[in-house]
Amino acid sequence: MARELDVDAVIEGSVLREGDQVRITVQLIHGPTDRNLWGRSFDRELRGILALQSEVARAIAQEIRVALTPEEQTLLSQDRPVNPEAHDAYLKGRHQWNKRTEAGLKKAIEYFQHAVEIDPDYAPGYAGLADSYYVAAARDFLSPKEAYVHAEAAAKRALELDDRLAEAHTTLADVIGSSRHDWTGAETQYKRAIELNPSSSTARQRYSIFLAAMGRYEEALAEIKRARELDPLSLIINEATGWPLYLARQYDQAIAQYRKMLEMEPTFLPTYFDLGRAYLHKGMVEDAIKVHMKLVALSDSHPSAKAALGHTYAVAGRKQAALKILNELRELSKRSYVSPYDIARIYVGLGEKDQALQWLEKAYEERNSFLVNLKVDPDLDPLRSHPRFQDLRRRMNFPP
Repeated sequence: MARELDVDAVIEGSVLREGDQVRITVQLIHGPTDRNLWGRSFDRELRGILALQSEVARAIAQEIRVALTPEEQTLLSQDRPVNPEAHDAYLKGRHQWNKRTEAGLKKAIEYFQHAVEIDPDYAPGYAGLADSYYVAAARDFLSPKEAYVHAEAAAKRALELDDRLAEAHTTLADVIGSSRHDWTGAETQYKRAIELNPSSSTARQRYSIFLAAMGRYEEALAEIKRARELDPLSLIINEATGWPLYLARQYDQAIAQYRKMLEMEPTFLPTYFDLGRAYLHKGMVEDAIKVHMKLVALSDSHPSAKAALGHTYAVAGRKQAALKILNELRELSKRSYVSPYDIARIYVGLGEKDQALQWLEKAYEERNSFLVNLKVDPDLDPLRSHPRFQDLRRRMNFPP
């Protein structure tokens, strides 16, 4: 385990709960020799679980003689009692959130909402709620206009209650970048999140995606590399490692990363989106079609998955197949949310630039989350010289 995580030592522990009492037993194990370096048990009422977590962290830091900075000591002084039922709901919410599926995110929102209803002053519950609404919009499961309002309100409420919460700063950065195109404000929030918690793999992953969208590929690769070091088994972080490579047109390296991801988890949907795109721009058209057909099957024909296949068909010259999907999506958009950015991409593939630009304008009006990639998205390269595209890019306020 230590070798796989690339660390010298691991913390092994168990949690025993009986009613409102909890006991945590912790051991520090030297990885290369499997030698027990230190061990201790902690008992506390469940309402004091956050203080207990901080006490365990401080005890381990003292044992391995780590010098804590004043800010780290402040972060570990959290002793606010927590409602056990709210904390349980929060943990269940994070489990569902991590699935990155439509059903999982809807369930996560329910759990986080339940957590803050039980305890209206529970900051992590609001942070989880903000994160769920943001990811639901980013994955085109909810309309951005609706989701971003909820996400920003929840993130701000979390920070009112605890401005040291790195998760809330991260989500606020995501939202103000996507909804307001305030790139300076977004970067300030990402940096604050990392300053508060340098070990937050999620903050570094999201900052990497932001940097890639700004065309700052080397910085993006450095951040996602650090995120992987912090959480080497995370599916979303391993998947995101390929994104700066893809946007930088380094398709061979991106494809290699996405193939590794499918070895880790052959049903992780985001990988199929991006592997298909990388194949397509590499000129491996039949491979792209196969990957996106599998994506449609695995996603139960989600609109974004069908749009990915439609774009691939269009670029491959299979016009009738692309038009069939396009018409289905336009009809569906009258009844439920379909990303206008996705529809625009299909029109780009078909060579219908005016229609593509019209749908990109609609994406701009809705503040579609994928529009942050307008500056660098390879799918939009055929539009870059068009005056309407250049005007849209100007209105996005991208830095030089």
